[in-house]
Amino acid sequence: MLEILSDRTYRNLFAAQVVALLGTGLATVALGLLAYDLAEENASMVLGTVFAIKMVAYVGIAPVAAALADRVNRRALLVTLDLVRAAVALCLPFVSEVWQVYVLIFLLQSASAAFTPMFQATIPDVLPEEARYTRALSLSRLAYDLENIASPTLAALLLTVVSYNSLFLGTVVGFAASAALLVSVSLPSPKPAAARGIYDRTTRGIRIYLATPRLRGLLALNVAAASAGAMVLVNSVLLVRGTLGLDEAALAWTIFAFGAGSMIAALALPRLLDRVADRPVMVGGTVLMVTTLVSLAAMITFAGLSWPTLLVAWLLIGLGFSAVLTPSGRLLRRSAHAEDRPALFAAQFALSHACWLVTYPLSGWLMTQFGAVITLAVLATIASTGIAFALRVWPQHDPEIIEHSHETLSLDHPHIHGKRRHAHAYVIDENHARWAS
Repeated sequence: MLEILSDRTYRNLFAAQVVALLGTGLATVALGLLAYDLAEENASMVLGTVFAIKMVAYVGIAPVAAALADRVNRRALLVTLDLVRAAVALCLPFVSEVWQVYVLIFLLQSASAAFTPMFQATIPDVLPEEARYTRALSLSRLAYDLENIASPTLAALLLTVVSYNSLFLGTVVGFAASAALLVSVSLPSPKPAAARGIYDRTTRGIRIYLATPRLRGLLALNVAAASAGAMVLVNSVLLVRGTLGLDEAALAWTIFAFGAGSMIAALALPRLLDRVADRPVMVGGTVLMVTTLVSLAAMITFAGLSWPTLLVAWLLIGLGFSAVLTPSGRLLRRSAHAEDRPALFAAQFALSHACWLVTYPLSGWLMTQFGAVITLAVLATIASTGIAFALRVWPQHDPEIIEHSHETLSLDHPHIHGKRRHAHAYVIDENHARWAS
C-alpha cells in the first residue's frame, strides 16, 4: 500500500491531509471540553448543534463551490481555503460564549466544505489506475483515523501540561502546514467541462448521484454510518465525563478506540477489496455497527455502563464505519467521467453530510431527553432502515460495463457510430440521462 507514496505529488497531498487532520482532531477534543465548560449537563446539545451547523455549511456550500471551482486555479483555491481555516481556528481559544462557537464553526466548516470535495476529486486524477487509487483511499481513510487516534493521544499528552484552549493552536499549525505542502506541488486539472449554466453546474453532481443505483445504495449506507458515528462523536463526552465520571484524558482515549477500529479496517481493506466486491464489504460493515449499537443498549440495561465496554463498542463501530466509508471513493470514481468527478464528489460530500445534519442533533437531543439506551435503540433502527434500502436499490450484480441501446440518438451521432446497441463503462452523462435497465 505504501508504494504509492513514491509519487511525489500524491505524497505531498497525503502529507497535507495528515497534518490538517491532526490539527482538526485536536480541535475536536478541545471543542468537546469547551462545550462541557460552557454548558455542562447540556454539553451534548451544544455539540449536537455545533455538528449540525457544520453539516448545514457542508450541504449548502459544497455543490456551489464545486460549480465555481473550474473558474479558478485548483491549487490556489485549496491553499487559500487552508489559510482561511487557519485564521478562523486562531480565534477559537478566545471564545467565552456558546454563540461565538457557533459563528466560528460555521466559518471554519464553510471553508472545509469548499476544500474537501475538490481535494478528494484531485486524487483520482493524480492516481488514475484503480488498484493504486484503491490503496490511496485506504491511506486516506488512515489519515482520517489519525484525527481519532493520533490527535486524541497527542491531546491527552498535551492536556497534562497545557489547558485545552492551547489545543486550538495545533489546529492553526496543521492548516498552515497543509497550505505549505500544497504550494509545493503542481496539481493536474481535468479537461474542462462543457459550458453550462450555474444551476446546471450546481446540481449536476447530485443529479448524476441520484440517477446511479450503486450511489443511491451508498447514500442509504451513509445514513447508517451517520447514525452510528453521531452516537460516538456527540455523546462520548457525556458518557465519559458525566455517566462514568472520568477525566479529560479518558475522553481522548475513548475517541481513540473508535479511530483504532477504523484504522484496523482501513489497513485490511485493500487486500479484501481485491477479492470481494464493494457491496458485501460495505453492507457487512453496516451490520456490524447496528449489532454493536443494539448490544451496547442491552448491556447498559442489564449491567450498566463500564468504560471497557464502551471502548470495545467504539472499536467495533470504528471497524464498521471504515468498511462503509473507505470503498465509497471507488464507487464515485466508477460512476462519472473525469470532468464530472469534482461535481460528483461534492454531491457525495453534501448528501452524506445531510445525513449527519439529521443524526447529529437527533443524537444529542435523544441523549439529553431520554438517556443512552433509547438513543442507541433509535439510532440502530435508523441504521437498519438504511441497510434495508441499500439492499433494495443497489443490485447485487453491478457490472461496470453495461450493454444498452440508444433509440433516440440519430445513427450518425458520434457516440453510437451507426450502432444503436453497444456496451461500454456506463455512467450518467448527456448521452445517458437515466440508468440502463
